[in-house]
Amino acid sequence: MSQTVDRALSILPLLAEGPADLGRVADRLGVHKSTALRLLRTLHEHGLVHRQSDQRYRLGARLFALAQQAVESLDIREIAHPHLVALNEQCGHTVHLAVHEEHEVIYIDKVDSRYPVRMYSRIGKPVALTVAAVAKLLLADLPEPERRALAERLDYPPYTARSTPHATAFLAELATVREQGWATDLGGHEESINCVAAPIRGTDGRVVAAMSVSAPNVVVTAEELLTLLPLVRRTADAISREYSGKPPTKEARA
Repeated sequence: MSQTVDRALSILPLLAEGPADLGRVADRLGVHKSTALRLLRTLHEHGLVHRQSDQRYRLGARLFALAQQAVESLDIREIAHPHLVALNEQCGHTVHLAVHEEHEVIYIDKVDSRYPVRMYSRIGKPVALTVAAVAKLLLADLPEPERRALAERLDYPPYTARSTPHATAFLAELATVREQGWATDLGGHEESINCVAAPIRGTDGRVVAAMSVSAPNVVVTAEELLTLLPLVRRTADAISREYSGKPPTKEARA
């Protein structure tokens, strides 16, 4: 039974490449045409496969409906939280999860530091768009015209001497963040707080959320915090894979 299910499911990625006839399906599965036909008929009965007038098969409408339902039911916070807790246990610092909603970037989850010095951020609170590492990642993923329009209408409060001063500098930083795939806030919002962040991506590769590790420089220096970047990125990648339904990598399974 498990082999039959495996073969049937193997048909779906094949048809995702485009319509295929019975012979091609059988060849890809390495089975007789009669076996392939039986599998295709079963998938057709469930609406997962459609038979065209030219006798080729393509993905069925019900598959897209199920995929949409699955996406709509996903809760990025629920998926990410165990990973955030595990990261916090490894490094001991404050971990945040943020999303871009209604022209704001908002924290939707937080795991507090184990150290006595705590951050005053809270779930539901908007972040400083022009300096926060999570905001840079989420805004860097916007299409170029949207990024430019946003940058031009923002204010640039001088929180510290390291704050982003104007739209030109902000757009340059977003371009860098977009290219490198991670972001930092090294004293841009508060002189004493540093932060490193990585993006969480959906099935289409777009950034759906961003996560970060933050710590005051009385606990670790900015240079020491930056050494955690590979761990932060691995955590974000693990959340991305789970959110998008991709299998874990060999490293994650190990």
